[in-house]
Amino acid sequence: MDLLLIAGVSGSGKRVAIGALEDSGYYGVSNLPVTQLYGLLTHVKAARQERVAIVLDLKTEPGPAGVADAIVAARRDGWIVRFLYLDAKTDTLVKRFAETRRRHPFSNDQRTLTEAIEFERERLADVRPLGYSIDTSDLSAAALRNWIKDFISVDPSKLTLLFQSFGFKHGVPLDADLVFDVRCLPNPHYEPKLAAKSGLDPEVIDYLERQPEAGRMYADIYHFVASWLPDYARDNRNYLTVAIGCTGGRHRSVYLAERLAEAFTNRYQVLTRHRELDESETRSRIS
Repeated sequence: MDLLLIAGVSGSGKRVAIGALEDSGYYGVSNLPVTQLYGLLTHVKAARQERVAIVLDLKTEPGPAGVADAIVAARRDGWIVRFLYLDAKTDTLVKRFAETRRRHPFSNDQRTLTEAIEFERERLADVRPLGYSIDTSDLSAAALRNWIKDFISVDPSKLTLLFQSFGFKHGVPLDADLVFDVRCLPNPHYEPKLAAKSGLDPEVIDYLERQPEAGRMYADIYHFVASWLPDYARDNRNYLTVAIGCTGGRHRSVYLAERLAEAFTNRYQVLTRHRELDESETRSRIS
């Protein structure tokens, strides 16, 4: 029986996430207090629902403090539990609340919107490490739906290695466990015939593979990740996100993320994401 619990800061995309899971065949429930989780699971188990996704309401007691115990209890009852935490940068959340004209659940006469966002993030700080985090700051709703579908496609009992490319000018992903800066490599963006292409295109790949620095960078990152992965696995991690960043996130970081993903595919479950590429540009459907 597959149970996927969802939490995160307000405005981070939990409604989009539960919608994507329902489209994938999950029985979905939104805004469920932790105290009602056991009763709901008893009900859906009797109804023979074997794939359940629940957005937890952590505003009510016991709030964040009850999540870890709820996960343990569900696993004891036979559920395979995965926990997904959604987050976004503060300026992105402010913009989303302004666009929708919704009131933040923790805003009041004493807190501005920004203060309410930071209050909630601090309140949930102990919950985030319990599961896999996704930074939705730069994702469209369609991209987030695709990322969610990739998340549920892997075996939760095995470590999944995620290589994510990004552009530093758009900010470092909040969900990165390891971050590598490859901006020191020769930049295809300054080659007129390559600027409009990406690290997925043969011309860019050929250009970078002719650069000795790119080969050295690949080898250094590969050996670092390979040597430390067993330690992360022993730490009972289910996911490890390795973020590769260049200036714009379209050429060097994409090339290296793809090359590293290919190198680790035979030994681990591997996903690849390219944050700054449009879906139409991404062949792997992981963006």
